[in-house]
Amino acid sequence: MLPWILFFLLATVEISTALVAGNSQVITFRSPKLFPEGLAWDPTGQNFLVGSLHHRTISNVSNAGVIETLISDTSLPENVTILGLAVDSRNHRVLAALHAFKPLPPFNALAAYDLHSGNRLFLTVLPTNDNSDESTTANDVAVDFKGNAYVTNSGGNYIWKVNEKGEASILSNSRRFTEQPVDREAWYSLCGLNGIAYVSSGYLLAVQSNTGKMFKVDPEDGTAKLVALNEDLIGADGVVSRSDGVVLVVSPVTGKLWFLKSKDEWGEGVVFDKIDLDLEGFPTSVAVGQRDRAYVLYGHVKEGIWGNAERESFEIEEVRSLSEVEGVNVYWMYVIVGVGLAYFLYWRLQMGHFVNTMDKKTN
Repeated sequence: MLPWILFFLLATVEISTALVAGNSQVITFRSPKLFPEGLAWDPTGQNFLVGSLHHRTISNVSNAGVIETLISDTSLPENVTILGLAVDSRNHRVLAALHAFKPLPPFNALAAYDLHSGNRLFLTVLPTNDNSDESTTANDVAVDFKGNAYVTNSGGNYIWKVNEKGEASILSNSRRFTEQPVDREAWYSLCGLNGIAYVSSGYLLAVQSNTGKMFKVDPEDGTAKLVALNEDLIGADGVVSRSDGVVLVVSPVTGKLWFLKSKDEWGEGVVFDKIDLDLEGFPTSVAVGQRDRAYVLYGHVKEGIWGNAERESFEIEEVRSLSEVEGVNVYWMYVIVGVGLAYFLYWRLQMGHFVNTMDKKTN
């Protein structure tokens, strides 16, 4: 019995240690002056997609760090930035939010490309809700199961909807987006609605950089409600929803990745874990890959705008929630204890049969 107990304890320790100390993947890829801001996971191709600050390209990045240009659209205005990306798996498309920063003429659009051929399917210039489009910035994009795309305007604080055919309209210009106080001294104060995600239950979640707030938006009529959170997501940029309903939000301002969950379909939400990231890498986007693993993009975009324009090395890092890992450990401990108890009872039963048999033979 003693050897079995020792084996059981050793197995418990080894499994617990493996779960806690499992190596997180860091994918380093090289492409001169790429400075990607957007990141998406392509489940069909089993690779990541990244955009570019300076190039009119969308590239594939493998788990081994091999990068290949999937799309090079030289017909776009010169030096247009490819910001948010979303993969429409059902229609085999990638959607890209496009913006031209000053001093280039204003340009905000959504482009759709075939995932296999790289051919452009449509290019839709996004409409403005007034006579001035100076502050308009097409930032992030999400897609629903029908192929409708939703694009955030971080300068104008509203959301566009673009249907599968490329027809665009303003979905939501809710007052909720401009009711929250903004620190005008912060360098990110002009960046409003930013990351957006479509949740499988049938609604949108959008985050706002300059207020740290999250909004639940109806994809049909644009009705928006403020999500009550236990803390503000200051500088919130990319957002993504996992298959289990957990939502992840990344901030290049605070260098945080927040893990959030809700029990009431995002009337309220709670941050149950937050991970410190590499601020120098300027983490702008988060994606969910195989087996719901979370990956953060270090595209060094701030450096690309203000600093070393010659950089050629960038990273995608897997990030795990320690509280979730600890929860998994507790689960496995119970499983192991249960298996051990079942084995022990079985052993006692067998020993009882063995003793009874020996007694009968002896008598």
